[in-house]
Amino acid sequence: MLNRIYALVKKEFRQIKRDGRTLSLIFIFPVFLLMLFGYALSLDVKNVKIAVKNNDNSEETRDFIAMLESSSYFNVVGYIRSEHEINSWLDEKKAQCVVVFPANFTEDMRSGRNVQIQFLVDGVDGNTATVIMNYVTSATRFYNNRLTQEYLQRTGIKTFTPIDPQPLFWYNPDLNTTKFLIPGLFCMILITTGVILTTLSIVREKELGSMEQLRVSPMSSIELILGKTIPYTVVALFVAFLTLFISNLAFGLEIKGNYLILFFTTIIFLIATLSLGIFISSIADSQQVAFQIASVATMLPTFILSGFIFPIESMPWPVQVLTNVTPAKFYIIILRAIILKGVGIEAFWKQILSLLAFAVFFTGIAALKMRKANG
Repeated sequence: MLNRIYALVKKEFRQIKRDGRTLSLIFIFPVFLLMLFGYALSLDVKNVKIAVKNNDNSEETRDFIAMLESSSYFNVVGYIRSEHEINSWLDEKKAQCVVVFPANFTEDMRSGRNVQIQFLVDGVDGNTATVIMNYVTSATRFYNNRLTQEYLQRTGIKTFTPIDPQPLFWYNPDLNTTKFLIPGLFCMILITTGVILTTLSIVREKELGSMEQLRVSPMSSIELILGKTIPYTVVALFVAFLTLFISNLAFGLEIKGNYLILFFTTIIFLIATLSLGIFISSIADSQQVAFQIASVATMLPTFILSGFIFPIESMPWPVQVLTNVTPAKFYIIILRAIILKGVGIEAFWKQILSLLAFAVFFTGIAALKMRKANG
């Protein structure tokens, strides 16, 4: 049995080495996806284009504008002269936010009256508008605190703060969305590469007619599956190492958890995904069809249903049930727990069991279909 599996594994490695397209898929595709998504896919909003309608034009308003400009989140793109121009700046997308200072801004502030600054935000993109409003609100609060402290020091009044909240963000203190997204991206690269490579490998045997030779050989269905999946498990592990290495170099991603647990959970995930690839290859008869099925079965569910970008808890209940169709959902939870939180296996043992169940289910179905095909 071991000799037959070893012979098939050896043959698969030679096939991978000879096939230039497969090699490019292994080496170039993961790096391309990581760099493209890592730099392009971010939920952060930077360089918000701000236009200013300054009806007061005092030292205080200019100080406020200078504070906004000193931040990397804002970019003051121009000054508006009349009220009628405000709509055109927003309509033509020359500005995402317009700051309007009232004419009596400095007078009211110096006399102790409440001062209101108006922020007009382009709300076409609701999420971006919410982020921009949070940014300008935080900036205004910071400026307000600075003025209050200066006034109290100048008048000699001691401050008393009954409740002083001290928020602290665990696991990702700078709220960098790239670090949040990279585990999901890492998962998507592995599932896409693993499933497509395995699927094309078996379907290619069908097209070349060599599958019939394997079927009439003494090799059983389980031996055939093991011989086909072991080489691609090794290749996918290499892709995983390469992706993590580049993530560390390019995006500063550090693994806080246990490397050994990450290694074993990655192997379990790969077995689950490769079993899906074998199942797809058992129902497809051409490489073109197999590639299309593998792409739809991996990329779309991973992108939408795995929690990669959209939180599963916010989805309707039926869609939350549907998310269990992809192993990426469970692996992303494991990855974020190990890489970002640094927690142990007690935090994600249910996800490991789900991946094992997924692997057993699809490997069993694929073995049954192959046995049926062998007659």
